[in-house]
Amino acid sequence: ENEQRYRRRKSVSAESYNPDPFEDDAVNGIYHFKTDEQRTRLDSSVKKSFLFNNLDEDKTEEVLDAMFERKVEPEEHVIDQGDSGDNFYVIDSGVYEVVVTSNNVAKMVATYQGSGSFGELALMYNTPRAATIIAKTAGSLWALDRTTFRRILMTASAKKRKVYEDILGSVNILKSLEEHERMSLADALETKRIKDGQAIIKQGDDADAFYFVEKGECRVVIEKNGTETEVTRLRVGDYFGELALITHSKRAASVYAEGDVSIAALDVAAFERLLGPCMGIMKRNTSRYEEPK
Repeated sequence: ENEQRYRRRKSVSAESYNPDPFEDDAVNGIYHFKTDEQRTRLDSSVKKSFLFNNLDEDKTEEVLDAMFERKVEPEEHVIDQGDSGDNFYVIDSGVYEVVVTSNNVAKMVATYQGSGSFGELALMYNTPRAATIIAKTAGSLWALDRTTFRRILMTASAKKRKVYEDILGSVNILKSLEEHERMSLADALETKRIKDGQAIIKQGDDADAFYFVEKGECRVVIEKNGTETEVTRLRVGDYFGELALITHSKRAASVYAEGDVSIAALDVAAFERLLGPCMGIMKRNTSRYEEPK
């Protein structure tokens, strides 16, 4: 039940990104010193949070620079229900209980065991803290102040959504989607960073996702009689992988990163769920498209 509650929190918070699009460029970064070992641990921790999925490498580094350490003792209240939000927290170590008070009755609803993050909702919605977080052991937290949180995380997410919406709006087979449907599709996309020469999809594999090229260039090759032949290149805004999902067939070609590449991926479940309104049109139009494009 607690797990479902926190999954719901994630889906709710994704809808609130609506910052000033120029705010991000107007503020200088903040730097708090960290040892190499601390920075490595922090980098590993933040990557587990859905909030950081939309950040590029430069913005991730800026977040790491801006976070500062907070040591806590047993029974210390990190945040209190009803208070204004000041910081977002990523757990480095320690055990923490989440306590919600309703009708003057306090109830422990969840526990963090040495990992996780909390405090984002009050910063995103400008609302009071929804719960009290109590340290049950000595521990360490990494905190990100409210201003930096909103400037970097919320602005990056809004910009990413805009980029995805523009890309989706240019895809012929998605023209039948309404604007709000494309927005939902944009929210479901996940950025993946692919190293030079790495295969994104392989000919003959089962289809698991639909892809857009976000940054860089990809090579499309077809293998025949043991020989791979390059047939085309994919660049920013191009897409691939849709035909195998529509026809439930194997991949018809392989796609490799040419240099380091960023792609936006939509998994098969989201593809089928979100693209239902235009699936009939897509199936009728498949003869116009080759796999990959």
